[in-house]
Amino acid sequence: MVKPTIGVSVSARSGWRIFPLIALNVRLAGGHPVRWQAGQTAELSEVHGVIIGGGDDISPDLYGGKLVKTARLDPARDELERCLAAEGRKRNLPTMGICRGSQMLNVAFGGTLNQDAYATFSESRKYRTILPRKSVFVEVETRLATITGTDEMLVNALHSQAVDTLGDGFRIAARDDGGMVQAIERVEEPFAIGVQWHPEHLFYARRQRALFRALVAAARARAEKTSQIEAVAAEADHEKTARD
Repeated sequence: MVKPTIGVSVSARSGWRIFPLIALNVRLAGGHPVRWQAGQTAELSEVHGVIIGGGDDISPDLYGGKLVKTARLDPARDELERCLAAEGRKRNLPTMGICRGSQMLNVAFGGTLNQDAYATFSESRKYRTILPRKSVFVEVETRLATITGTDEMLVNALHSQAVDTLGDGFRIAARDDGGMVQAIERVEEPFAIGVQWHPEHLFYARRQRALFRALVAAARARAEKTSQIEAVAAEADHEKTARD
């Protein structure tokens, strides 16, 4: 069985503590993680899937928003991950966005963000914890529902911003009890899911591990298909050489 390679983009500031957790989940799901961050080469031709991790705010310049005082920006990371999202789509790479990563998936395809989500969604309970205290409700008939089921799910929450208008080709996959978007997904292939919470911290929860298993499974299927195509092409070249 192919062990797919998953490229994981993280913050230059906090990647040292975030990457090991994401890497653990990828390995538990049967994949091989590699770390990417701004200033380093992120070679999409060498991976079978992508995870865009959390941390840092996305510059409002990318979606026509206004800068808020509390924003912590990283323009170099914005550029890297916007390219990963767009090029990953062109290469049919399965992709998962985590917190900021979910927002970047949305922005990269023309969506916008609500920069003060809890002010807009006043009925949403505000949490800032890695513990599973926030209630999330998965939409029926979504890819996310096939992965986690539709029972109420308790997740963690470390964000103040959230998806506002949807990017091209995406739909809402989950909301919290106040209506705030908590997950999005691409309607068509390739696989792309963004979750506003941090499943890497919840590796002890079956439904959170299922997210990583789904990504790795999609990446493995792509890797195996690519291998088959390459094998057929190699055989055709061999036969052509023999005839010549």
